[in-house]
Amino acid sequence: MGADTAPRSRCIALLRGVNVGRAKRIAMADLRKLVEDLGYTGVRSLLNSGNIVFDAVVPPSDAAQEIEAAMALHLGVSARVFVFASHEVAEIVDDNPLLHVATDHARLFVFLLAGAPQRALAADLCGQDWAPENMALGRRAVYVWCPQGLLDSAAAAALGKRLGDGATSRNWNTMIKLHSLCCAGAD
Repeated sequence: MGADTAPRSRCIALLRGVNVGRAKRIAMADLRKLVEDLGYTGVRSLLNSGNIVFDAVVPPSDAAQEIEAAMALHLGVSARVFVFASHEVAEIVDDNPLLHVATDHARLFVFLLAGAPQRALAADLCGQDWAPENMALGRRAVYVWCPQGLLDSAAAAALGKRLGDGATSRNWNTMIKLHSLCCAGAD
């Protein structure tokens, strides 16, 4: 089946560390155009922090590599790109065991993992007592409740240090919006 007739799947691309502070600045219009120029369709961005929803015929890992390389070449920005298919996004949303604990979804964070090695690195941290914070391991993500905010979170700091660029985080509100955009474009 050719690329023109192959079924497309809805995906999200999450760029790690862009538009945070003064480093790695990317205009979302430029990012959308770059993704479209790679042949992806239905391209939309969410917020100004490197969240792109698009349709692809290639596997998420291939899309991540293509977007990373094109950003470096055409935009002069090197950043890790995480791509998840819509069914993986649904799984991440469905897996969240901390919804009953989190009273403010802007302070509930999802650390999306690059793969099984990062999940293994996070496992022992999830078994620790972080009260009043909380941390739980899912299949593709680690969920962190930060009642005092991300910047004051010992749990998030420990997880970020352990995972390095093997994860990127979004708050729960953003994840729900991304999930809705994935569902809107799903067949």
